[in-house]
Amino acid sequence: MHDDPSRSHDGAFPSPSASEDRTGVSIADSADVGADAVIGAGSTVQRDAQIGAGARLGRDCTVGRGAGIGSGVVMGDGCVVQDLALVREPAVLADGVLIGPAVVLADDRFPRAVNPDLSAKSAHDWTPVGVRCDEGASIGARAVCVAPVRIGAWAMVAAGAVVTEDVPPHALVDGVPARRIAWVGRAGQPLQPAADGSDAWVCPVTGDWYVADEISGGLSRAQDATRATTNPHDEEGDILPAEETETTPSTTGRAQSARDFVDRLAARASDRHHDRSSSRR
Repeated sequence: MHDDPSRSHDGAFPSPSASEDRTGVSIADSADVGADAVIGAGSTVQRDAQIGAGARLGRDCTVGRGAGIGSGVVMGDGCVVQDLALVREPAVLADGVLIGPAVVLADDRFPRAVNPDLSAKSAHDWTPVGVRCDEGASIGARAVCVAPVRIGAWAMVAAGAVVTEDVPPHALVDGVPARRIAWVGRAGQPLQPAADGSDAWVCPVTGDWYVADEISGGLSRAQDATRATTNPHDEEGDILPAEETETTPSTTGRAQSARDFVDRLAARASDRHHDRSSSRR
């Protein structure tokens, strides 16, 4: 089953002997797609791929040669699952996730073929658990993620790593078991320490500043952290004065670090709220 959006797709790479419908969905003749699977517009399913019943793929996704998408797996827009990768249910992939060649997203932390009495296990003898990959996350070739784990937004798992614990946003992890070895930005390149000596990080490609996110244990872009810690409207819906707004620090560096910049904005928002609450008493 395919969805019926109006936009077309011009970036697909159909496999030989593939059929394409009016939504731009291209499915190789040798692919095995469950009858009630939903394939988003502009998506490509290459030869010998398998997509289980009830799986839901967003727009402009690519499922590589021989890849397996389990029943009930949910994928957002723009996801890429490369050749021979296995995404077991109930995995959830947010928008823009990359699953490299021969990656395995497992569904059982304590796998057994049989019960303790050597009777064959059935679907009722275990509860599958899934891997969640947040927006923009990437998992390198032949890596294994042992569910239940969560790969944070824009995090990166190195090729061949074995992930057994949650990966925080923007972390680069490697090894068996995987451990963080660096921070990466949205461009995929390792981040560099800010020139002012603060705990901020800077992307060498985009120039974006990143600061610590205490909630997730990872990083977030400074401009995103600013939006999360300040509210441009007071309780009555009034917009704060334009002269009190500030901009994100530039990559050439300022005396004020990105971290202090975000904290200062949050403090200002708190002071405004306190002052206005006091005046209403």
